Amino acid sequence: MTSSQKATLTPPTFELKPYLLDRQSQVEAALDAALPMAYPEHIYESMRYSLLAGGKRLRPILTIASCELLGGNSQMAMATACAMEMIHTMSLIHDDLPAMDNDDYRRGKLTNHKVYGEDMAILAGDGLLAYAFEYMARATTGVPIDRILQAVIHLAKASGAGGLVGGQVVDLQSEGKPDVTLETLAYIHAHKTGALLESCVVCGGIIAGGAPVDLQRLSQYAQNIGLAFQIIDDILDITATSEELGKSAGKDLQAEKATYPKLLGMEESQRRAQELVSTAKDSLNVYGAAAQPLQALADFITTRRN
Repeated sequence: MTSSQKATLTPPTFELKPYLLDRQSQVEAALDAALPMAYPEHIYESMRYSLLAGGKRLRPILTIASCELLGGNSQMAMATACAMEMIHTMSLIHDDLPAMDNDDYRRGKLTNHKVYGEDMAILAGDGLLAYAFEYMARATTGVPIDRILQAVIHLAKASGAGGLVGGQVVDLQSEGKPDVTLETLAYIHAHKTGALLESCVVCGGIIAGGAPVDLQRLSQYAQNIGLAFQIIDDILDITATSEELGKSAGKDLQAEKATYPKLLGMEESQRRAQELVSTAKDSLNVYGAAAQPLQALADFITTRRN
């Protein structure tokens, strides 16, 4: 075999930026179409205000990427991807409320309750949570019903008291306490942030018809990037500006929250995040070049500034 022939066997270098821009564009259009205005207009305005406020769209992109990894396509995964962003948006609306983390800005814009009031913000979050499951079940096409049901169950568990809600509860209960352990902090991050991220990745695999071993690999990948994501969030709350974050910087310090930098220091926190990302990427090596989008997204988590 000649050197030129060998060169043709080398997979091309994956470029994340154009991939992200393309997938973000697809997701933005799908979200806009998924939630049209209806009566009563005020609640739909509130829901759309936060859902269409921009952002990285990392969660729906992870859903699409994991579906594609196992032979599916973006059309099969898009309704599930939109549902993930709806639930994520719900969590942001509620997290920003005065009774929770009490923030005035999100994604560089006034938070929902600052525009529409606390009552409407609560209801907008409730509306998005319920609609996510309706849309996922109704709008998914080209996928056997048993896969859709399995994905709905997985997402519901990740969104409830055993996942996102439970993590938020322990986070609130831990504020101001000097004796929060690393184990408790890991629980908070694995549930408040990690559970939904894991569901994004695993549900994409479910929709594609992944075998149990594939779903286990995706789960391991997602658990690691989920914790890395939150460690970096802890770091950025200290090092980034409010303009970079699109929300108020330094909120964790003000609320006396338990964070990785607080417990381990900045250098060790950064090292742990990088170690988690490396482990996540290694868990997908068996898929070769097909895993490049998910592996590049893992690297993106530790290099982002918001």
